[in-house]
Amino acid sequence: MSDDERDEKELDISSHEVVTKYKTAAEIVNKALKLVISECKPKAKIVDICEKGDLFIREQTGNVYKNVKRKIERGVAFPTCLSVNNTVCHFSPLASDETVLEEGDIMKIDMACHIDGFIAAVAHTHVLQEGPVTGRAADVLAAANTAAEVALRLIRPGKKNKDVSDAIQKVAAAYDCKIVEGVLSHQMKQFVIDGNKVVLSVTNPETRVDEAEFEENEVYAIDIVTSTGDGKPKLLDEKQTTIYKRAVDRSYHLKMKASRFIFSEISQKFPIMPFSARALEEKRARLGLVECMNHELLQPYPVLHEKPGDFVAHIKFTVLLMPNGSDRLSSYPLQELQPSKTVDDPEIKAWLALGTKTKKKGGGKKKKGKKGDKADELAEPAEPKDSTNEATPQD
Repeated sequence: MSDDERDEKELDISSHEVVTKYKTAAEIVNKALKLVISECKPKAKIVDICEKGDLFIREQTGNVYKNVKRKIERGVAFPTCLSVNNTVCHFSPLASDETVLEEGDIMKIDMACHIDGFIAAVAHTHVLQEGPVTGRAADVLAAANTAAEVALRLIRPGKKNKDVSDAIQKVAAAYDCKIVEGVLSHQMKQFVIDGNKVVLSVTNPETRVDEAEFEENEVYAIDIVTSTGDGKPKLLDEKQTTIYKRAVDRSYHLKMKASRFIFSEISQKFPIMPFSARALEEKRARLGLVECMNHELLQPYPVLHEKPGDFVAHIKFTVLLMPNGSDRLSSYPLQELQPSKTVDDPEIKAWLALGTKTKKKGGGKKKKGKKGDKADELAEPAEPKDSTNEATPQD
């Protein structure tokens, strides 16, 4: 076996070391999500909460894999976003933004963490209120959660991406909701948050992706967004966009000094993963990002909106397609929901009744899987601390 082949094999979750890195990243991002939810209170500034989420991930990833021979990159894989009510996604404002939370807000929290490029992504929806969630807010949340549970059971070796797209649309319709268009569930690989193998949220003649079959040892970020509106979100203000990713396949000689400075800073600090413009010097960033965008050196993550009054829910989780079944790594418990709709469709009920684990005949693979699981437990690095102690953030 050549070095290239050996390296390629090591990137696969057939390696217990890789699985351990995914699980460590997931443990940290789940704790970060818990922290962010605890910080969500009426009149709390959204930017402050986003900063606390990112800081926690930087601190906790800095505490693991410190004493290793090879330097391991680790940290934020997607900046903390907190999108409220009819705002669909990617709201992660600059430090100067004064937007605050209000009682009754429906909050979508989206974030991701990586260890050595192995990414655990999570999104969760929480309503800022005491007691059970009722009415259409409960419907949209139940639709997202049920669709996520169905997707988890259908993303398995042998199934096709179209099977999942069709199923989640059917689930949303059962709650009189829509799956939001344009959302993609991506396969993830080392240092790749948006791989080419995808599940399209809504299939229609205008939007197509290549048909693909799921395979063992793949990793996916399953991304479900539901709406009580028409599910066709709009970009209202480009100035709200603050999250970008460097387009590694593009190059251009920038004319402005501010642009060159900002792009150099991005290339050093965030060569691959998405980042928030908050991490850049704000005055220079405002000038420099425009030229970088004009020449497609950066990929933007725009803030999208449904119509005012529409409710939007978002659930995302990371799943490993292991030999013994699907392993969901990232999640957080939902509030009590009292939806106005119930699911009576026998096909949806049959999907939900499917297990996420598989029994394999023949001792070879099964034993290997168990041995791998045990090795994961033995190989766990230092437990990330569940605290928010002050520490110097590391990029």
